[in-house]
Amino acid sequence: MTNSILLDASALVGILHRNDQWHSAASRVFSTLKDSQILTCEPVITEAWFLLGGSEFARVALLGLVQDAVSISFSLAEEIREVQRLVARYRELPMSLADACLVRMSEIFDAAVFTFDSDFNIYRRNRNEKIPVIGLQN
Repeated sequence: MTNSILLDASALVGILHRNDQWHSAASRVFSTLKDSQILTCEPVITEAWFLLGGSEFARVALLGLVQDAVSISFSLAEEIREVQRLVARYRELPMSLADACLVRMSEIFDAAVFTFDSDFNIYRRNRNEKIPVIGLQN
């Protein structure tokens, strides 16, 4: 596995919103990632922005975090066919666009996902490979 970590919206919200149920765990895990390249995608940022809707302070902090510590490293336009394949495969859940992009990024970057979303225990990369997850109690 590479030294890259993929950041999900649930982890972002946990890091930034003091009243979130995952705040303590997310902050603790995030503090251990200083030597990792932290990656995400625009759908994750959009989902986190929506979930942080009640806190203008947290929304401003989200943009600061993206500017200072997180790389947006995914092009939906370039990966649309693979994302469509994933969404179709997991239509029973259903899979969000953000989750589909993170699963695809996990395939591309061979990286773990920092999340509190239990669906990542179900999703598989490269058709049948369990995705390494940070944050969830496995």
